[in-house]
Amino acid sequence: MSETPSTSYSVNQPNSSESEQSLSTRHFNVTEPVVAKRICFYKSGDPQFNGIKMVINNRSYKTFDALLDSLSKRVPLPFGVRNISTPKGRHSITNLEDLEDGKSYICSHQRKMKPINLEQASKKPLPWQISRPVSAHGFGHRESKITTPQKMLVFKNGDVRLRRTIVLGKKNTQTFEAFLDYMSELMQYPVVKLYTTDGRKVPNLQALILCSGAVVAAGREPFKPSNYDSLGYSRPAKLLGIANRVYPKANAKSESENSKKWKVSVLTSDMPSAGTSSKVYITLYGDHSSSGPIFLDGEKGKLFQRGNEDIFTVNTGNIGHLYKIRIGHTNAGNSPAWHCEEVQLLNLFSGEQFSFPAHRWLAWDWADGEISMELPVLQQGQPILPVTVYEVHVTTGELWNAGTEADVYISVYGERGDTGSRQLLRSQKPKKFLKGQTDIFAVEAVHLGHLYKIVIGHNGLGSGNGWFLDKVVIKDPVTDLDYTFLCHRWLDQGQDDGNIARELTVTDASTFPGRQELELRREKTWATEKWKFQKGNTLQFYNRLTHGFICLSPDTRVDALGDKKNKYGLFDVNVKRRNICIFSSHQMPRLALALVNGHVIGKVGNVTCCELCVHLQPNGCAILESARNPGHTVMFNLQGQVADETTGYAGLSKEFVVHVKGVFHHGAIILLNTSLCQALSLRADGTCSGAGQQQQESYWKVHKIGSGVCMFESVRNPRMYLKIKDDQCNGTGTGDEYCHFKIEKNLETGSVSLESVRNKGIYVGLLPDGQTKPVINTGERNIFFYPQVIKFGWEEPVGTSAAPNQEKKDFREPQLQPAKSQKPVSQSLSTFPPSKEMRNPQGGECPLPSDDEWKVSMLTGNPGTEANVILWIYGDRGVSGPISLSKDNRKQLVLPRQEDEFQVKIKNIGNIYKIRIELDELLNEQSEWNLQRVTLQHLKSKKTLNFPANTWLSKNHDDRDFLCELPAVEAGKPIYPTVLYHVHVYTGDMEQADTDSAVYLCIYGKRGDSGLRLLHKSGMPVTFQRGMVNAFEVEAVSLGELQKVLLRCEAGAKSQYWYCDKVIVREAENNSEYVFNCERWLPFTSQDVIHSEIELYPQEFQLNQQLKMEEESNEGDWKITVVTGDFETAGTTATVSLYAYGENKASGPIILGSGKHQLFNPNSEDTFKINFRDLGQLYKIRIGHDNTGNDPSWYLEEVRLERVVPLSDEEICLPMECWLAEDKGEGDTWREVAIRNPTKELLPLLVYEVHVYTGAKPGAETDSNVYINLIGTRGDAGRRKLHRSKNNNIKFRHGQMDIFCIKAVSLGDLEKVLISHDGAGPGNGWFLDKIVIKHKEGKEAQEVVFPCNRWLDEYQDDGETERELTANKDGNSMKAFLKAQQWRVQVKTDGDSPEPQECKRTLVIYGSKGKSDELLLSPQNPGYMCFLPRATDEFIVETGDLGDVYKIRVCCDDVPGFEGWHLKSFHLEEIHTKGELNFDCNCWLSLNREDKELVKEFPVVNEDQKTLPVYKYVVSVHIGDRWGAETFANVYITLYGKRGDTGVRKLHTSLAKGRKFQRNKVDSFMVEAVSLSHLQKVVIGHDGEGYGAGMYLRMVTVKQSQDSDKEWVFPLWNWLDTHLGLYDTVCEIATVGRRLTSSPKLPEINRKSSGLWIMDITGSDLSDEEDPICLSFIFYGNLTHKKLPLLVTGKAIQIKVLQPFSIERKA
Repeated sequence: MSETPSTSYSVNQPNSSESEQSLSTRHFNVTEPVVAKRICFYKSGDPQFNGIKMVINNRSYKTFDALLDSLSKRVPLPFGVRNISTPKGRHSITNLEDLEDGKSYICSHQRKMKPINLEQASKKPLPWQISRPVSAHGFGHRESKITTPQKMLVFKNGDVRLRRTIVLGKKNTQTFEAFLDYMSELMQYPVVKLYTTDGRKVPNLQALILCSGAVVAAGREPFKPSNYDSLGYSRPAKLLGIANRVYPKANAKSESENSKKWKVSVLTSDMPSAGTSSKVYITLYGDHSSSGPIFLDGEKGKLFQRGNEDIFTVNTGNIGHLYKIRIGHTNAGNSPAWHCEEVQLLNLFSGEQFSFPAHRWLAWDWADGEISMELPVLQQGQPILPVTVYEVHVTTGELWNAGTEADVYISVYGERGDTGSRQLLRSQKPKKFLKGQTDIFAVEAVHLGHLYKIVIGHNGLGSGNGWFLDKVVIKDPVTDLDYTFLCHRWLDQGQDDGNIARELTVTDASTFPGRQELELRREKTWATEKWKFQKGNTLQFYNRLTHGFICLSPDTRVDALGDKKNKYGLFDVNVKRRNICIFSSHQMPRLALALVNGHVIGKVGNVTCCELCVHLQPNGCAILESARNPGHTVMFNLQGQVADETTGYAGLSKEFVVHVKGVFHHGAIILLNTSLCQALSLRADGTCSGAGQQQQESYWKVHKIGSGVCMFESVRNPRMYLKIKDDQCNGTGTGDEYCHFKIEKNLETGSVSLESVRNKGIYVGLLPDGQTKPVINTGERNIFFYPQVIKFGWEEPVGTSAAPNQEKKDFREPQLQPAKSQKPVSQSLSTFPPSKEMRNPQGGECPLPSDDEWKVSMLTGNPGTEANVILWIYGDRGVSGPISLSKDNRKQLVLPRQEDEFQVKIKNIGNIYKIRIELDELLNEQSEWNLQRVTLQHLKSKKTLNFPANTWLSKNHDDRDFLCELPAVEAGKPIYPTVLYHVHVYTGDMEQADTDSAVYLCIYGKRGDSGLRLLHKSGMPVTFQRGMVNAFEVEAVSLGELQKVLLRCEAGAKSQYWYCDKVIVREAENNSEYVFNCERWLPFTSQDVIHSEIELYPQEFQLNQQLKMEEESNEGDWKITVVTGDFETAGTTATVSLYAYGENKASGPIILGSGKHQLFNPNSEDTFKINFRDLGQLYKIRIGHDNTGNDPSWYLEEVRLERVVPLSDEEICLPMECWLAEDKGEGDTWREVAIRNPTKELLPLLVYEVHVYTGAKPGAETDSNVYINLIGTRGDAGRRKLHRSKNNNIKFRHGQMDIFCIKAVSLGDLEKVLISHDGAGPGNGWFLDKIVIKHKEGKEAQEVVFPCNRWLDEYQDDGETERELTANKDGNSMKAFLKAQQWRVQVKTDGDSPEPQECKRTLVIYGSKGKSDELLLSPQNPGYMCFLPRATDEFIVETGDLGDVYKIRVCCDDVPGFEGWHLKSFHLEEIHTKGELNFDCNCWLSLNREDKELVKEFPVVNEDQKTLPVYKYVVSVHIGDRWGAETFANVYITLYGKRGDTGVRKLHTSLAKGRKFQRNKVDSFMVEAVSLSHLQKVVIGHDGEGYGAGMYLRMVTVKQSQDSDKEWVFPLWNWLDTHLGLYDTVCEIATVGRRLTSSPKLPEINRKSSGLWIMDITGSDLSDEEDPICLSFIFYGNLTHKKLPLLVTGKAIQIKVLQPFSIERKA
């Protein structure tokens, strides 16, 4: 298979703009001769990148940085081109002169290069240029341009009669514009746009090649639909990754000697509509290669018809032994769906026959939605390879406008071929490829073996076709492996490199893909945030845990409790190298943050302990780590104090949000970043987008108006300002008050929000596509902007110009001052226990030594080295260390033949007997150190201890160590001898037991420890291999009798975990041996925490310890044996836990372990030792799991308990014999069992029936997982998931009652329940009405009611998603239950009603004593179909005592596709009293018929009394005249009167024209209900859906009918918004009375006025911030009229008016 390398290169002609010239640091002489160099640049580590040829001279590129910027736009690297090196990566290029003419170089975004084979890279075609998909043995490629002529039919837009046939070739497809010109000449009219036959725009040549064989040519007019496809001219759609079309003839000759002929027989099923109008193709796969797609063409209209057998002869290359085929079609024509029965193949050379039974639909809208299928070769009736359904997880990035509407295709490649191009059509989400969303698709194929790459892309069609792909994860169900393909790039013609398809290789399985993602995000974060750490910046470090800033006090103390105005919380940056900085106090420049022995303090700057390495996390927070002692970080406890040894890990906080001072100074030029690589930008049309690039079009100039108020002017387009006006947010402002924004800083995120000064509460916000829009603050991140300073401005008044000079002076001062000046600092440092770093005082006065001050002297031989030294000192009462021995100038340390002295503090550790010396940092890794002697002298007593050494230390030489232990020498003899311990480490003989990770060992004896030693010097070249024994030597001062060892394995990935069998330590001198059994994996997981180290005890010591424990303990130790079932699927991958309940207390969760760690396997017994001390007599246990892992289902056989201490012969056997699984058995993952007490009766196992009532409020339902815990006088039932409803297929729906069963040992009297949900799913909020629990213990049936009537929603009520409900003990619930009524409900459906659909129907019954809950009309028997045409359905419902029933309300859910329900009648019969009630209905419940209502009310029809009338109330909603008063949310209302209520009604069809609920508009709606009598109140609210959901409501008015002249008035004049006004979206409004809707005739005044009138004005309260209202009243009399202007404020209640004229009665 030949591959033609691409030979086309582009010559780059960059713009030498003024901005580039201004940034240049090198000026060239204009008389310099112009020398052009022709260079080719390749991408680091990417052999498939074709290379870019460029011409380089001093005219085209003034500086090396200009060349890097130009390459960054052309070479697709995550952070642009930052480094250029020679092909093998050995030499880095730093200036233009280093480039040689005709050479090739590699571009990278980091220092480390990945070399490539230039010869291979220069020949490699582009990744999407696939000529034909083949198997694992070879993969071809095809050009993206037309390589072979291709026919295409062109229609005139709207006129199918005018058509032309053209041939696409190289000449007419050079550019898309040239092709349009060619089309204009051919069609004889100007062609501006092209469309597919179904109306999708074709934007470029690539889309033209990928679209079907027919297009529609149009001018500037829109697409005109017509019958293009029915003419049969449309060619089948060309699939991504599929070869050029082949049309084999039956009599075709072989192309070469290696060609093969096959006879292909395709059988179409004999079932209705089985035939297809589409083009069918077939691909044959062999062990050498594949045939590529071969289209099976023939006489048009006669192929692949119902019941036909179509036979073809096709030619393939030498594909080898056939192992699978793929058959499919292009989904073209009027009826593309096809049911394939069977495919048969005959090899005409060898005579081999193959049969492939299919029996399957291939259609997008049928079955599984696939239009192709793969079939493996059968041997003896069985497939040689399994057919696998791969689960493809596609994650769209979090960037703004990252989603796409284009059609996405994928091709998966493995060692056994590929899947071909498949469209990702059906996602589990309602809308695919949205920002930040992970879509899951199923791709069926014959198993591909190990996957190694994918090709993914889209066709560029649709309005939003650009796409930012984060990653693709493919799950293989056969091997249970996950393959991760990282992308994190744009597939967009206008972004990145312009490609809309990418080839992605699988992430290396030896490392965690998550870790690679994390490192990639850290690099991106550093690239975006590193500007903060430039020299001269002033920073603040905010701690989100303590809610305070780091402050450095004058006494060198450091805490994290400062506020943002604390002057000691400002730090100036001094950069040492890359991300290593010194942070000096802005107030006291001599002091800087320093890490000494793991504690942060203030220190005189410019010393190594002040050098902090900045690590930026993906969340933008910074971790400050010591550059000298990696692993030591700046940490604080929860109280904001410096963390010490007593602080637990959970109480530590080491992440800080970095804030830069002076960002919004006047004149500053900034970026308002919206993500790591996007910023708020101004477009040419004046609109703004948050999806802009972080380049000049996104630069904004800050104009400071006042304190915290700024304007933002575009740098590229001067005099264009960011503004919010008239519900628009754009960049067309002119600098008026609409452009003023208040800067609201968000300390927790490091971002800012821009609030409009003119429109308070309105912010600059972003829509998902990045467009700007005025929004309110809902707590979402769409109003967060992350400022980045390009150029700092100035603060008025200017007065800090001397700060930089002062800073430099202060950093130099410590080197020039005498030691005396350091005394106060040294004293303050010495207060930190146990031992701290002490500088070597070079003279000066010293205070009197204390009892714990020592002088350390080290004598160096020849040679010396430049290093830091760590010291440990051991005494008979303890150990002191590590103590860092270092100097400000490291080059002065441990020089040849020099004795260095240090002063240290050592706590009282008793008599010192040994020390340990370790090399910490070597400036030169090749160097070594000859240590002659160490001396310790007590400064007060002058006692001296000698430690002769004469040893060599090195980190590089294999024959030398980097640490040594020295015993104290008295009278020429060591106190204890130095012993050589022989350590033998046994690696287990298990699969993947070996490791390449670092392994450490520490030996503990009666005389201290050896320190943590790296086990790296062994006689074998490779250590810790499966089944091997490695021998090591550890030299240490004699430890006495060994007590334990500590073993540590630092594995970064699961594949590097190590299984250690045992460790044997031998001491040769006394011939002693200690065996330490391990027999487990390292690291290991315990209680959800990963531990990398473990303590091991010798066998004899373990026995002695056990005997000692038995002697000391009276009770508490139990042996628990868990028996798993003996069949293949009985085991579990979940984490198993146990609860034990005793008479005194319960144990709490005891985690037994996980199936992932070889526990709970089929037919196994797992034994655990558990302490139940202080529980008292056990009476029950509960065992279960957390339902995690790939196969969590578990069959538990039995649990056995045996008391160990005190020893007991009795064994408690608790048989289980049940499944603990959500999908098997009873659907529960927990099981309780009672334990027999000899003195008491065994507690029974009860079934608690839990009735959960979901409320009837809008949005009350939830899709979350709900959990409950029943608590009684005898303990609790544990947290149980309400998984399987007995009476409903879908749980927790609006107004629904669900029944669940929980098995538990008798809880006694129920007192309370804990109910919660996990917030998962799209609708996670939940309104819970009540919980009723029924159970039977003995002969007595009990029912307990737990009322709730509250939200469990983090955005409603109090924001809690867990509630504790107490039992209703007043007896009312029991009385109501005893008085409950049961009704037999008969419902008749009319004959013309459509077939029933999945639609919930509910009933509410109203009586004189109240109303029922919403009663769900659901079948009593599962699977029974209700509400069929002409059917009468019967239901049994239960209510409380309702009294005399007078009406019912029937409701249907508004679900997609619901055609309606023609209800004929309702009949109710009270079962106990036999009373009957009739309701004449005969109406439609449908949104498409009659009144277009889904809610209807019906009065009782009774001959003895008058039937209540049914009114169509006219409800008018008056929206206020305020900015943002309108809403796009769904609005609901309930009317309440003396005779009940209407229930919640959705206001969906307005009688007024235009969009509903707009500003200053009145919308009227019809609400049909049985007469409510006098109205009393309304409850109105909205569901908060959509942007700008808040609503400003003036009032609601209600008329009894359209003809009524009076209406009830319900005034509000307030916001229905979670962030404004009432701070709620629902409110209750009482009526103020009724008013006339028309002006009545004015009555005559029959008495004379006294001249003084009192006028009461009733209205809403006015805000104090509002301007007074000017009113004018005109009084009319029979003599004259008078206009009286009034000024009304919010406090005006009553106004007295003196009438200056007379009003007389008319004659």
